[in-house]
Amino acid sequence: MGAGEEKQPEASLENVSAVSSISAIAEDLQRSVVQSKDSAIRSARSLQEASSSHIRSFQDFVPQAASQFKTHEDAFFRKVKDEFMIAREHPAASIGVALTAALLVMRGPRRFLFRHTLGRFQTEEAIFSKAEKHVKELNLSVDLMKKESKKLLERAALAEKDMKYGYNELMNAGSQIQHLSRSIYKAEAQAADLMDGLREISGRDALKLRAEVASMATFLKRHRSSLENRAMKVSELGIPL
Repeated sequence: MGAGEEKQPEASLENVSAVSSISAIAEDLQRSVVQSKDSAIRSARSLQEASSSHIRSFQDFVPQAASQFKTHEDAFFRKVKDEFMIAREHPAASIGVALTAALLVMRGPRRFLFRHTLGRFQTEEAIFSKAEKHVKELNLSVDLMKKESKKLLERAALAEKDMKYGYNELMNAGSQIQHLSRSIYKAEAQAADLMDGLREISGRDALKLRAEVASMATFLKRHRSSLENRAMKVSELGIPL
């Protein structure tokens, strides 16, 4: 009996210790749940307050923006109305403004106006740079023209030299043609006299010789005519013979 009674108290103490541990764990779990819940509630409240603040700010901005838009809109239409009134009271000026605007749309008048207004505000450095560029381009053009003119002058000098040489050659040839033409004419005259003498001689040999002289006279006449035509062409070139 004594040994059994001592074991029962030890078992009871172990049960009490286990229950206490479970209770502590349950309390810690409950405390963690409560803290998490409180943290979530605080975060939700902060988010709600921030959203409410932004909404109130936007609601406050909308009337202000609408008021400013209304003010600018009224000012715009008032300006347009004033311009129409001025145009009605001064039609000539309105026409002038319209014509000026139309001219400004065109490229030519716009460039002219730019050169005589805004173009004058260009810096001296920009103007000098532009002028220097034009000078370089002009120098290149002048150099090219110098080279081309030199070549042309050389060709002209050679052609002039050839022309003078050809002129002298033609003049000499023309003189020789005339001299040869006169010689052929004399030979023709001699052939004619010879034919007249052969006509007085009878016989087959005389007839054969006369035919030979007649053929020679015909050749001389044809050759002299060719020389005279050539001499005439030389004379037409302005070369004295």
